[in-house]
Amino acid sequence: MPQEFSVTLDRIIRENELEMIYCPKKPEEITVCSSDVNRPGLQLGGFYEYFDSTRIQILGKSEYAFMDQRTEEERRSSFETLFSKKPPAVVIARGLDPFPEIVPLGEKYEVSVLRSHDSTSAFMAKLIAFLNLNLAPRITRHGVLIEIYGEGVLILGDSGVGKSETAIELVKRGHRLVADDAVEIRKTSNITLVGSSPDNIRHFLELRGIGIINVRQLFGMGAVKVAEKIDMVVEIEPWNPEKIYDRMGMDNHYMSILGVKVPYLTIPVKPGRNLAVILEVAAMNNRQKKMGYNAAQDLLDNLGLSMEGADTVTKYDV
Repeated sequence: MPQEFSVTLDRIIRENELEMIYCPKKPEEITVCSSDVNRPGLQLGGFYEYFDSTRIQILGKSEYAFMDQRTEEERRSSFETLFSKKPPAVVIARGLDPFPEIVPLGEKYEVSVLRSHDSTSAFMAKLIAFLNLNLAPRITRHGVLIEIYGEGVLILGDSGVGKSETAIELVKRGHRLVADDAVEIRKTSNITLVGSSPDNIRHFLELRGIGIINVRQLFGMGAVKVAEKIDMVVEIEPWNPEKIYDRMGMDNHYMSILGVKVPYLTIPVKPGRNLAVILEVAAMNNRQKKMGYNAAQDLLDNLGLSMEGADTVTKYDV
């Protein structure tokens, strides 16, 4: 059974600059577990089939115009049915004044009443983006995440293979560290993975022989980043002379993480190889491929040869 995540109402209020009109208890004690929101136009008209009471309810101009046309008794009855479902919160958009029935019904059914001064559409977009990020399915993987030329590169490999040393050299070359050792990966959409570091180890990096360093303190704010989209995965492994490594780059290999396919490379390590430079080139080449250019295919075309690249999912993460 997939793990369910939640976010406190207090964080939603702070991050979205909401005004608290009524709250039955401390907002940090109220949790929201649905990333979907609802404008209850149909519900105020009496249609409650498929209604999800775990969603935050948002009232905008359309709902207000509809309720203005109803009698006081009809309006109270409609709002009472909505509040009786006990959603986590009812948010009034555009800074509109709450109807006289709303706050007493919030108190009766212990439903928080909040207000936003943003337009309804703008507030919904901001709230959905926030909920998608904070309630996204997630896993934690041992590795390093670094931004190289705008590409988020997740570096995997066995302990001691040189991930952190490569990361510090990349930082020295002007790139930005996101996470070292533990990378928290969130699936924010069906095609997007975002990686970040756990709060308690953010910006720290371990170098064998030196110990723990704080990258932000040592190299400045420009050397770190809180989160980054994962554009490719690179696995570093000791060079195996008996293994045949890809020399052309025609085949497109992918790793599936939380059901999202991400371009995947295996880079062997041996003395004399500059991994930082290799990863810079890999990041730029990955960007070129996304823009439709494949150097290996171009070379084969120039030689009058034809070889179709195959998409191969090489590894799966759960």
